[in-house]
Amino acid sequence: MLLRTGWMAAAALLLTAACSNPEAGTKEDKQAADAQNGGLKLAYVEIDTLMSQYNFCKDYTLLMNKKGENIRATLAAKERALQAQAADLQKKYESNAFTTRDQVERAQMNLARQQQDLQALNERLTNEFAMEQAKYNEEMRDSIQAFLTQYNKTKKFDYIISKAGDNILLANKKYDITADVVKGLNKRYKTKPEVSEKIGGAAAKAAK
Repeated sequence: MLLRTGWMAAAALLLTAACSNPEAGTKEDKQAADAQNGGLKLAYVEIDTLMSQYNFCKDYTLLMNKKGENIRATLAAKERALQAQAADLQKKYESNAFTTRDQVERAQMNLARQQQDLQALNERLTNEFAMEQAKYNEEMRDSIQAFLTQYNKTKKFDYIISKAGDNILLANKKYDITADVVKGLNKRYKTKPEVSEKIGGAAAKAAK
C-alpha cells in the first residue's frame, strides 16, 4: 500500500503540471485566444483508475510487494533466531553452565554484535527498497510525461489535471480522458523480460 500511495502522489504531481501548447505566442495573445475560444482547454485523469489499470503499475506493484514480503520474512527469521539465542544464553546463565565470567561476557558480546548486524541489515534493506521504489516512480513519471507530450500534440490541452479522491469536488465527465491515457500508456508499455520472469515466479509461488 505504501508503494501504491507513493506512485499516486508522483502521478498526481506530474499531471497537475500545465501541458502548455508550444505553439502559443505571447501572454497577451494567449489571453485573447482563450477569450475567443471560451477559456482554457482542460482535461483530467482519474489517478485511482490510472494506477489500477496501467500495466506498468500493476507489474511493479506485484514485484515490490513481493520484495517487501521477502525483506520482512528475512528480518523476522533473523529476529526469531536472535531471540532463541538470547533465551538459550539466559538459560545457560541461570543453570550455571558457564564456568567463568569471561565466557558469559564473550557470549553477551557476540549476541550484541549480532543484534547490531541485524539492525544494520534492516537499515540497508530498507534503504535499498526505498531506492528501488524511487527508481520505479521516476520511470513511471517519465513514461506518463512522454505519453502526454505526444498525446497533447493533437489534443492541445492547456492543463491536464489529476483527480484523486476528493481533491476535485465536481468534474464534468466529458473532460475525463482517463480511458484514452490508460489505453495509450498500455499500448506503449512493454514488460521487460526480467520483470516478466520475476512476475511468473511470484505467481507460481502464490499458486502453491
